[in-house]
This record gives sequence, C-alpha cells and structure tokens, in this order.
Amino acid sequence: MKIGFIGLGNMGAPMAANLLKAGHEVTGFDVAGVTVEGAATASSAGDAAGGKDAVITMLPDGAILRKVYEEIVPAGAAGSVFIDCSTVDVDSARAAHQMAQAKGLLSVDAPVSGGVGGAAAGTLTFMAGGSKEAFARAEPLFDIMGKKAVHCGDAGAGQSAKICNNMLLGISMIGACEAFALAEKLGLSAQSLFDVVSTSSGSCWSVNTYCPVPGVGPESPADNGYKPGFAAELMLKDLMLSQQAADSVSATTPMGARATELYDEFVAGEGRGRDFSAMIERLKQG
Repeated sequence: MKIGFIGLGNMGAPMAANLLKAGHEVTGFDVAGVTVEGAATASSAGDAAGGKDAVITMLPDGAILRKVYEEIVPAGAAGSVFIDCSTVDVDSARAAHQMAQAKGLLSVDAPVSGGVGGAAAGTLTFMAGGSKEAFARAEPLFDIMGKKAVHCGDAGAGQSAKICNNMLLGISMIGACEAFALAEKLGLSAQSLFDVVSTSSGSCWSVNTYCPVPGVGPESPADNGYKPGFAAELMLKDLMLSQQAADSVSATTPMGARATELYDEFVAGEGRGRDFSAMIERLKQG
C-alpha cells in the first residue's frame, strides 16, 4: 500500500518504520523535520496524504488534529482510509470523522496503548472507532504495527475506550504507589508485598507488570531511575481528557477527578519528564 504518515515523533517514527519493514511504501511528514530511514519525505501534510491508499496521523492534541485534517482531507484520494492514532478528546475525533466522511473517505479513530516500546516492537493495542468497512480496511495495518486491534464501535468509540482505560490506569497506579509507600512505613518489604498482591485480590497491571518499586517484579521504569515509558505529563493529559468527557455526559468519576488533581500537582512539581509510576516518590514525601 501507499501510506502517508503524519507525525513522526516518539510513537509515529517506529510505527512508520514497521510499515516499511512489512514492504509498504511510506511517505512521512513532521513539522519538526523528523524523517524515517527508507520513507519518502513530503513537503507538507497535504503532500503526504495526496494519492495514498491510507493516511495515518499521530498528533499531540485535538486542536492540531482538526487543523491537520483541514489540510489533508481535501488531498485524500477516493477510497482511501484515514487512520488517526492520536489520543485526543472525543469531540475532536468525531469532527475528524465528519470531515473525512464529507469527502467520501473512510475514517477510523484508533488511539494506542503500549508506549514507545510497543511502537518499536510492533506490539501496540489499537482501540478503534468507525464503520465496519473502515475498520476492515485499516486492520491489516494494525496487524503490522500492533498485536491487537479492537473495534469498539462507531466514530469516537476508540477515543472513549482509551480515555476510560487510562483513567483506570492512573487510579490504579496511585493505589499501587500508596500501598508500597505504606508497606515501607510499616516495615514490610516491597518484595513481600509484591508476592502477596500479585497473586491476591489486589492484583493489577500497575503491580504485576509495571511495579513502581525498583528491583521488584518484571523490569519497569522504576529500575531505570523512572525514565519514562509513559511520562507523567502524558498521564495527566489523558486524565484531563477523561474528566472533560465525564463532564460532557454528566458522569460521576470522583476517583478519576482526584487522580487528575494528584498528577497535576506531581507534574507541576518534580514529575515532568519522569515516568508516571514515579508518583510513589511524591507519596512517600507525605
């Protein structure tokens, strides 16, 4: 396939590289001038999108997504599928769908889970929203860039799933950090708590797979000085999106709201540029 890829940052560049390895023809564009070895380089987002079978975007926020779609949709070729892998607000995702559909293009919102490591390894999970036809067109590309793709429903459903998932992740990580911080003050070793929780009712991904304490469980950012696998400021972004979505439908999310407050304080202090599991250090301070 001829693929346009717009947004070649920490996530987009390895995703594009995996498409190239699979034999697809990729034309990339990034406002920062980033290039991917083996990919053609376009002079603009519109140039990257023109005449392509598929156009993939990986962008920072909803406002930029809307602006980019205003440029690339008019350049879209008949029958092409537009796949947005950004994590943005649901309203912006639906607006992007509407722009694409008005031009007769297939459209999928497909935010990802798995971080930079998953992007490089091709093991991302895609949460997709859009028509069955659009998902079917995009699925072969998801299979190259990831290990799983779930069709969550119509336009915006992928973003809704991502926001709900990451709200739960933020809440559970704070819970895990609180538990290990408390255990330390009670004189209980982190390894002992891990051995109990990982096989008991407190079991969760934030403990079993991504333990916030160094030297315990599988290797995680805690073992690398909290160098980010998933930066605290990105967790804050997703939590803020969750609260925006909750407000829009009058949903009650008190734990999500408190998690947002805690990560906001953390990022404003010592947390920016660190992994979101470094929250444990803030909680230890009291």
